[in-house]
Amino acid sequence: MAHVEVHRDDIELDAPTLVEGLPGVGLVGKLAADHLVEAFDMVHYGTARCEGLPEIAVYSDGEPDVRGPVRLYADPERDLLVLQSDAPVSPEAAESFAGCMVEWFRSEDVTPLFLSGMPAERNDEPSLYGIATGDGAGLLAEADVPTPTESGAITGPTGALVHEAQRVGLTGVGLVVEADPQFPDPEAAGALLEAGVGPLTGVEVDTATLADQAEEIRQAKAQLAQQMQQGGEESTSARPLGFQ
Repeated sequence: MAHVEVHRDDIELDAPTLVEGLPGVGLVGKLAADHLVEAFDMVHYGTARCEGLPEIAVYSDGEPDVRGPVRLYADPERDLLVLQSDAPVSPEAAESFAGCMVEWFRSEDVTPLFLSGMPAERNDEPSLYGIATGDGAGLLAEADVPTPTESGAITGPTGALVHEAQRVGLTGVGLVVEADPQFPDPEAAGALLEAGVGPLTGVEVDTATLADQAEEIRQAKAQLAQQMQQGGEESTSARPLGFQ
């Protein structure tokens, strides 16, 4: 049965905010999520056991324990959750995955922040805007996050999550940032954290290491980014309507 398995019953959260970090354009969501987990030393809180997720075992350097590919990390001090993924969600599984996760969000009074990159070539700071589900527009206004400057759509598994949140009336926010369509984009991930996640959560996020390690991050994540490009709709993306 599809569900979220919670491993840490000793951790108490009060209407937490969740930052979603599925792989996508520029790997902006994944980079932002991974940075939060490391910066705040977040603990492994739960594992997504949703239908259709890849049945792979993930392990880390220096740690013998294996984990599922899609996990939740928690910081009870900040009432913060992060959805971290080490594998793409297939198009066939996106709908059931979204239903599984959004049902859990509702049951646990979670406010999700969905992150997505919009392919763009730029010479300056990446621009960012926010969209809303449920009563999320009020959160965007309070955090002074800009509204969209054009019509568009979010595709892939993040698009499925936003769609399901809107369908059931769950309050949530989608953050869309301009990102490099070919390579990991730490600068865009930093913009998401500084101009979006930080103001919406009230949590100060230091992104200096993202900037300092930009080239190292690009090299480390380049293979995953290439897989995302080849994966088509497995890769989360925001795009203007009519974009090909």
